[in-house]
Amino acid sequence: MGLDTGTTKIGPVWEGDVGDTVDFEALRQRAVHSLFEHLESMCVGAVAVDHNGRIAWMDEKYKALLGVPGDPRGRQVEDVIPNSQLRRVIESGQPQPLDIMEFDDRSFVVTRMPLFGTDGSIIGAIGFVLFDRAEYLRPLVRKYEKMQEELTRTQQELAHERRAKYSFSQFLGASESIREIKRLGRRAAQMDSTVLLLGETGTGKELLAQAIHSASPRASKPFVGVNVAAIPETLLEAEFFGVAPGAYTGADRRHREGKFQLANGGTLFLDEIGDMPLPVQAKLLRVLQEREIEPLGSNKVVRVDVRIIAATSRDLHALVREKQFRADLYYRLNVVPITLPPLRDRPEDIESIADRILEQLAIQQGTPPRELLESAVQVLRDYDWPGNVRELYNTLERVVALTDAPILTAPHIRSVLPGMQHPAGASALPLAAGARPLQEVLHAAERHAIAAALEEANGVKARAAKLLGISRASLYERMVTLGLGATQ
Repeated sequence: MGLDTGTTKIGPVWEGDVGDTVDFEALRQRAVHSLFEHLESMCVGAVAVDHNGRIAWMDEKYKALLGVPGDPRGRQVEDVIPNSQLRRVIESGQPQPLDIMEFDDRSFVVTRMPLFGTDGSIIGAIGFVLFDRAEYLRPLVRKYEKMQEELTRTQQELAHERRAKYSFSQFLGASESIREIKRLGRRAAQMDSTVLLLGETGTGKELLAQAIHSASPRASKPFVGVNVAAIPETLLEAEFFGVAPGAYTGADRRHREGKFQLANGGTLFLDEIGDMPLPVQAKLLRVLQEREIEPLGSNKVVRVDVRIIAATSRDLHALVREKQFRADLYYRLNVVPITLPPLRDRPEDIESIADRILEQLAIQQGTPPRELLESAVQVLRDYDWPGNVRELYNTLERVVALTDAPILTAPHIRSVLPGMQHPAGASALPLAAGARPLQEVLHAAERHAIAAALEEANGVKARAAKLLGISRASLYERMVTLGLGATQ
């Protein structure tokens, strides 16, 4: 336990150092003095002024640097150093950690600090000339500029990523249902009301949400999408509303913005909102009503200006009846409802969508775009498409990966669609119990592919060879090898 000497407490420094005592005030004063000595020895000049801006002390290095004759003490600092800012430091009480001061035709790198008395009042200021040539700062400035450029580029890239990538022109289809959806979407874009997109998975809900944002007055602001079903319930609140510094053990010491703040001024797309937990639903409802959020672990309320577009593949009305979704939130979201039809209900749109997908795949792979025969398009139309446009994309990507044929036929499409590999009239691959030699399996598959191509080409071998992506000579050779006969 320390002893009170009236002005300074004296006591043991470390437990176990019996008898060792330290005058902490003396230690602090010595540390300040040492720091001053180090600064004064490292810099190329130092000056101190009183509270009236009169020079109280100037070291010999500074006097030599400036060419000051005699003793400058008592003179106003501006009379000796015309561009000095020490008086401003006295008036503001704020330090100037780094500055460039002009003196005649030279530039000095300086730092300035206020001096305080024991009662906390400002009694003067002190300045140090760190470098007598500003050029010494060039490496530091270049490093700072590079960091600033990288930060600006990253911010621009992030802002670009948060811009909507799709417009109504990319929502393909000429069916009556699609024309009606585009009409409703363009109308919703001119309003600021909440939009609720309903439809099966893969029907293009996010594409439509981005199209609505792109056509709205908020188009220049961020478009931020959140898949509610993909975020663990324990993290959902932090993801939405942000986290205050040190809100919980392990939390970042800096403020972390949530999706609402990131989307401020723009649009927040809440995908699969039907999977949102009830406690978070209550907080979302408050945000929609009050237009303000409270970050996790904070008592500060933050105002936000966000347009909400929600989407779900679930029956929200049924969830409300089952008490799994708040009725008040449902009514808040269901202001402008738009239902997207499944692909099977608009078969007339399949060809245009498939052609666009094949163009995209060709651009990605750097190859000429594939073509679809009418018979292949008909196979696409006949399929049920439970995964809708997303499944169609996956199917065509698989077909392109499995064949080099420039023209895709019905057999190509059937070979990758569940339940359509062996349509009526086509010779199916023989199935046998147990494993078979690989060569036998390959021959059977090749025989099946050639037979299907010949059927598609109505027996015209030149056309069948083109469908298979091989030469006519190769086709004849493979037919003989496989026992199909050159006259088949």
